[in-house]
Amino acid sequence: MEEDRRKKRHRALVKRKKIFGTKERPRLTIFRSLKHIYGILINDDEKRVITTISSLSKDFISNKESGAGYNLKGAERVGSLLAQKALLLGIKRVCFDRAGYSFHGRIKAFVEGAKKSGLEV
Repeated sequence: MEEDRRKKRHRALVKRKKIFGTKERPRLTIFRSLKHIYGILINDDEKRVITTISSLSKDFISNKESGAGYNLKGAERVGSLLAQKALLLGIKRVCFDRAGYSFHGRIKAFVEGAKKSGLEV
């Protein structure tokens, strides 16, 4: 039930073109499951994914201090890793698409991790 409402909110934002990613400023969208968190950079002009990272990625798993994907520490670490990847690709600014989730908890920690690593959200 809650997932259906979240998807409806997400579609409404994307349909109204309030959140749109370009080559210079891609859309950073997020997906949160019960155990993991995923971050995706999308160029909506070309309709392609630029890069992704998740709590299942090798970079995240190799660092034992990262925590898990289902807690705040892990979400912040995944956001930090995404920012590092984006900076290597020459992306400094993104527009954040919270995908219908409330901006608190793991979503907020993800964004704070990305900001701390130098990404302008």
